[in-house]
Amino acid sequence: MSLPAEPRQKMVNIMYIVLTALLALNVSSEILNAFKTIDQSLMNANAIIQRKNTDIYKSLQKKLSDPKTAEKAAIWAPKADKAHGYADALFNYVESLKHELKVESGLKLKDGKEEFKEDDLDATSRLFLNPKNGIVKGEDLYKRLQQYKADLGAIDPAIAKEVIPNLPLDLNIPPTSSIVGKGDWGYAYFHMTPTIAAITILTKFQNDIRNSEAQVVEYCHKEIGEVELVYDQFNAFAASNSQYLMSGEELVITAGVGAFSSAAKPTISIDGNVVPIGVDGSATYKTTAGSPGENVKRVRISFLKPNGETAIVEKEVKFTVGTPSGLVVSTDKTRVFYKGLDNPLSITGGGGAEKVNVTVEGNGAGVKKAGPGQYIVSCTQLGSVTVSVNDGKQSQKINIPVKRVPDPIAIVGGSAGGNMAATVFRIQKGVIADLRDFVFEGVKFNVVSFIVIATGKGFDEPEFAEVTGAAFTGGAQSLVRRCQPGTSVTIGEIKVTEPGGGTRKLDQTITFILQ
Repeated sequence: MSLPAEPRQKMVNIMYIVLTALLALNVSSEILNAFKTIDQSLMNANAIIQRKNTDIYKSLQKKLSDPKTAEKAAIWAPKADKAHGYADALFNYVESLKHELKVESGLKLKDGKEEFKEDDLDATSRLFLNPKNGIVKGEDLYKRLQQYKADLGAIDPAIAKEVIPNLPLDLNIPPTSSIVGKGDWGYAYFHMTPTIAAITILTKFQNDIRNSEAQVVEYCHKEIGEVELVYDQFNAFAASNSQYLMSGEELVITAGVGAFSSAAKPTISIDGNVVPIGVDGSATYKTTAGSPGENVKRVRISFLKPNGETAIVEKEVKFTVGTPSGLVVSTDKTRVFYKGLDNPLSITGGGGAEKVNVTVEGNGAGVKKAGPGQYIVSCTQLGSVTVSVNDGKQSQKINIPVKRVPDPIAIVGGSAGGNMAATVFRIQKGVIADLRDFVFEGVKFNVVSFIVIATGKGFDEPEFAEVTGAAFTGGAQSLVRRCQPGTSVTIGEIKVTEPGGGTRKLDQTITFILQ
C-alpha cells in the first residue's frame, strides 16, 4: 500500500495500516504518544502566540492615550479588538468540542488527572458525523471556521486584501484518495479517527485561529506604529559591595529604582541556577557560606528592552567568609559535590598538611590527593557524602549533598524559543545544549536525540521528524527547509549525555514562531 503525499494522511494512514494488518489490536502506543507530543507542542505554540498578542493589545491601549498616536489608534485599536473577540469565541468553542470528545470517549478523573480511551475509533465519528438536535458538529465546525475567516476580512477592506489571503487557516479538504466520493470536510478529518488524533486536529485549528488573530492585530498595530514594551512595575533596591569589612576599608552602597514589564519578566540565574522571580520582578537567592576568604557569586540577568530585543547583563556579587582557627575543610567551588565531576576540596590542618587524613563515606564516593592540602572528590550517585578529616589534633565530619549537574538550556541559533526570522531559522544546523553560568568551567552536554514538529504556514497538518544526534538531518532537515513566515516549529523530547556517563531527557520544549 502506498502512502499519499498529504502530511496529515500520512500520519493517519499509518494507523490505518496497523489496524488493517492486526485487525482487532488497538492503535500502537507509539503512534498515540506521537499525537500527544504534537498536541502538547501545538498548545505550547498557542501560549506563545497568545502572550505575543497580549503585548500588542497593551501597546494599543498605550497608543490610545498618547496624543501623538491617539487619532490613528482610535481607528485601528477597535478593529484589533474585534479580531480578538472573534478569535476568543471560536477558540473556546473548539475547546468545548475537545471536552465533549473526551466525554464521548469515557472521560474520568483519576488522582486529579483526566483519563479517557485515547484510541477510540468510534467516538470521533459519533460526535462529529452523526446529527444531534439537528446539528452535525463536523459541519458546524467547518461553517464556524469559514465564518471566522469571513468576519476577519469584514473588519476592514485593507485587512481583506493584505492579510486574509495569507492566513494559515486552510479549509480545503485534503486531496487524498481515501476520502474521494465518501463524504465532506468533516468526514475527511473525523471519520474513524482515534480520539487523541482528533484532539490534536482540533488543537491545530486552535493554533490556526490564534495565528490568524495575530496576523490581523499585527497589521492593525503596524498601521499605527511598532510594538512598545509597557513597563508597569517598579521596585526600589539597595545593595552593598561587601558584607564583611575591616577598619579603614571602603563601603560602597548602590541604590535605585528598577522598572520592568509584568508581561516580560526577567530571567535571573546565580551560579548557573535559575532563581524564581517574585511579583515585584526581583529574585531572592539563599546559600550557605563556603570557602573562607573572598567569595564571588555570578549573577546573570536576561530581560527585554523597550525595542523588543533581549539584553543580558552579568554581575559579580562579592562577599567575605571569615577563617576560623585550627582545622578548615572547604569545597573550592560550592558547598555541594556534583555527580560525575572532579570536585575540588581544600583542607588546612593546624598540625601540617602532611598529617591530614581524609576519607569520604557514601555510595559511589571516592577521594584522591591532588597536592598539598588539595583533594579531588568523585561521586557516582546522588544523595550525600560525609567528609571525615583528622590532622592529629582535631577531627571534623561534614555532610555534603551530592547533586547532579543542572540541566543545560537547549538552543537553536543562540535562542531558546520565541520569535525568529524564517530566513534565519532555515540556516540553523541543529540543537545545542548550552550549560550557562555553571560554577565549573568546561562541563559540556551533547545532544543525542530530539523531535522536530512543524505546523502553521506551509504545513496543512502538523508534521514531525525524529532526529538522532544534534544536527537537523533527514526528515528534520526537510521540514526546516520548508519553514516560512507563519510557521511554528517546536523541538521537544530532547535527550543529552550526562557528565560522567549516561543520558537524561531535558524538561524543556522550545517553540519558535517564524516571521
